[in-house]
Amino acid sequence: MYDLVVVGAGPYGLSIAAHAAAAGLRLRVLGRPMATWRDHMPDGMFLKSEPWSSHLSAPDGGHTLADYCAAHDLTAEHGVPLPLDTFTAYGRWFGERAVPQVEEVGVTAVRPDGAGFHVDTDTGERIAARTVALAVGVMPFVNRPWPLLELPPHLASHSSDHRDLSHFSGRNVTVIGSGQAALETATLLAEQGARPHIVARADRLHWNPPPQPSARGRLRALHDPYSGLGTGWPNWLWAKAPWAVRRLPSATRVRITETALGPAGAWWLRERFEQAGPVLLNHRVRAAAPQGDGVRLHLTHTDGRTDTLDTEHVVAATGYLPDLGRLRLLAPHVRTTLRTVGASRAPELSSGFESSWPGLFFAGLLTAPSFGPSMRFVYGADFTAPRLLRGVQRRLGDRRGATTIPRPARDSAPAAHTT
Repeated sequence: MYDLVVVGAGPYGLSIAAHAAAAGLRLRVLGRPMATWRDHMPDGMFLKSEPWSSHLSAPDGGHTLADYCAAHDLTAEHGVPLPLDTFTAYGRWFGERAVPQVEEVGVTAVRPDGAGFHVDTDTGERIAARTVALAVGVMPFVNRPWPLLELPPHLASHSSDHRDLSHFSGRNVTVIGSGQAALETATLLAEQGARPHIVARADRLHWNPPPQPSARGRLRALHDPYSGLGTGWPNWLWAKAPWAVRRLPSATRVRITETALGPAGAWWLRERFEQAGPVLLNHRVRAAAPQGDGVRLHLTHTDGRTDTLDTEHVVAATGYLPDLGRLRLLAPHVRTTLRTVGASRAPELSSGFESSWPGLFFAGLLTAPSFGPSMRFVYGADFTAPRLLRGVQRRLGDRRGATTIPRPARDSAPAAHTT
């Protein structure tokens, strides 16, 4: 029986596995490395976060994004957007060096069995484990607006369905949303020769400001602190103290998760986006139906007026919804009995990321209502991995490494790194 099975090989799964391997746990890691980034994000995208806040977590603080760029004669510099493909390659490089072995198999079921679990794979193997960490990424939680659910895939899709947008060249495409995914998808569509149109509920588009300079005075830094989640004291708190967020009342945590770091475009995208196409604000999709070779969208304005919009295809860039009900690989009786955070559908977790089902741990998006907004970003992996490992060790009754496992290096003030 294995001490731990990690389900998922994205930034969180690989980080957890790196810490567990260094601690000597008997370990299996299942999943396609960096699958969401490799398979579900269009070519030409850039990271929204700064390179210095986008590294995966190793127990010695090594194998950083800067290390990867230095080894491959690439540039990772504060204030310079990093290509998505560079980050994806970095994640795979990290896994090859920090994780003993990642098995590219799918997990079909996780079921309790006695004092542990059975993990079934799509190869037919059944793995016995004392503990399981579910780091499944965002794909199980794709949020598609209900009016689009009955449309066939050739008429409506989610932004995560596309790796290549070139096949939309010459076509009229409507993008739903106002966050980075919507704005960058519309921009890339226009640059591929499509005719995009944005429809958003927001009354205006929001844009993140350029990052603060890496060198600035103490007074300015105190007044407007900078962290891996951006500028300002609230962002600093979400970034530096997820443990404090967890101690807040459940209703407050849910509200923070739903409202903090809301939809906004990256500062470096704004000029490119201005050439993308028209934007229809203060509208939501009320209904959608096939019309000729495309789709007719029925829209409702915030003042109650209705309108229609004909388009050849709809892309919903509407994000992801943390909901245990969508985690189909987890046994139904576990999904329905787990304690949740307030009125949310996310699991309530211990300080060690353990759910109310002993031995079952979570990482990533589903943990945001417990620990706050940083869990929605790669940045949160550095907080999660060592603490989840300590939670696993407590569950295993193995305290040998509790004080000897190196803690991850603290992120310092942003500094340029050029190779």
